Amino acid sequence: MNRKLLLLTLCQGLFLTNNVTFIAINGLVGLALAPFAWLATLPVTAYVVGAALSTAPVARSQRFLGRKRSFQIGLVVAAVSAGICAWAAVTQQFWLLVTATFIAGYYSANASLYRFAAPELAAPSYKEKAISLVLAGGIVGAVVGPNLANWTRGLLPTPFVGAYLALVVVALLSLLIMSCIGFPRHEAPVPGAQSGRPLCQIIRQPVFVVAVAGAALGYAVMNLLMAATPLAMQMLDHPFGHIAIVLQWHVLGMFVPSFFTGHLIKRFGVLPIMSVGVMLMVICVAVALSGVALMQFTVALLLLGVGWNFLYIGGSTLLTEAYTADEKNKTQGAMDFCVFASVAISSFASGVLITTEGWFWINLGSLMPLVLIAAALCWMARYQATRRLAGANGQAE
Repeated sequence: MNRKLLLLTLCQGLFLTNNVTFIAINGLVGLALAPFAWLATLPVTAYVVGAALSTAPVARSQRFLGRKRSFQIGLVVAAVSAGICAWAAVTQQFWLLVTATFIAGYYSANASLYRFAAPELAAPSYKEKAISLVLAGGIVGAVVGPNLANWTRGLLPTPFVGAYLALVVVALLSLLIMSCIGFPRHEAPVPGAQSGRPLCQIIRQPVFVVAVAGAALGYAVMNLLMAATPLAMQMLDHPFGHIAIVLQWHVLGMFVPSFFTGHLIKRFGVLPIMSVGVMLMVICVAVALSGVALMQFTVALLLLGVGWNFLYIGGSTLLTEAYTADEKNKTQGAMDFCVFASVAISSFASGVLITTEGWFWINLGSLMPLVLIAAALCWMARYQATRRLAGANGQAE
């Protein structure tokens, strides 16, 4: 952990503060303003759709402007969009809130690349640990995010306006920290210059397919259950303080393991760790189906967070094997587009399912993508074993 990585980790923590606060309040504000209850999570969905549609322009800005300037633009967008959210809440404009969270998606797509910038600030042999350590900055979001939402939700006469204004300050603080990070010198590509293999060729690689399946579907399951939790708990008459506690433990589960996930991947391999992530998510569903007390919600969301950590860091690490230096921006952008697209679907489905089918069926339905991830990991393990065997036979001959 050098100074540059430490500062980037702080920026990751502030990014997750924004994300967790958004998740804690956007569904509730949406429920208060939406013309129909099933549209409650549309602001959350708009945030993720905005991120998905921003992956291509973000990848382009990273390629031509470099990491630092691109990240700074994202933070300016974060501050502006949070201010618009506050105004939407004050004026009771649901569709303005949806538009503001859509714009905020650009920041999400931008900041999600912090994890890929991490290996560029460390020695090549430490790429797993660099990714893992920067993601560990999410612990800041776990502690600050739910408490920030709780402390500031009644700060002003209109509920949650204070929380949105606090996020403006969070974005500006992160912008200041980002300005102090010295990224490797960026050389803008010559117009018309080649940037490695075509993307269609890169995404056909088994390593890309499995990396994206683990990260995208794992994130979708996590988001499906996480976005539904505040609404489910409110419907069951849990106080907002309980919701904040559950989300805090969930985000701790998401990021505390990052201190050792990189080490585990280096020691046991990426596929076994991703497989453990799938199993933890299955156990999460079992706990969630066992009851609706505060303890069940807390344990289930904690397990969900740890499972997501293993799948997301594992998938991000696996993806680094799919591209060369010239191909990194478009490959990382392609992965994040798949991640955000799947999360967008799960965000909207979360609001619809929790208000129409309930907590039981939304948990049961989450098992299907977990089965697909498990199948992809088994396929990748068999593919690698076949290649090793072919290589051994070739050497023997």
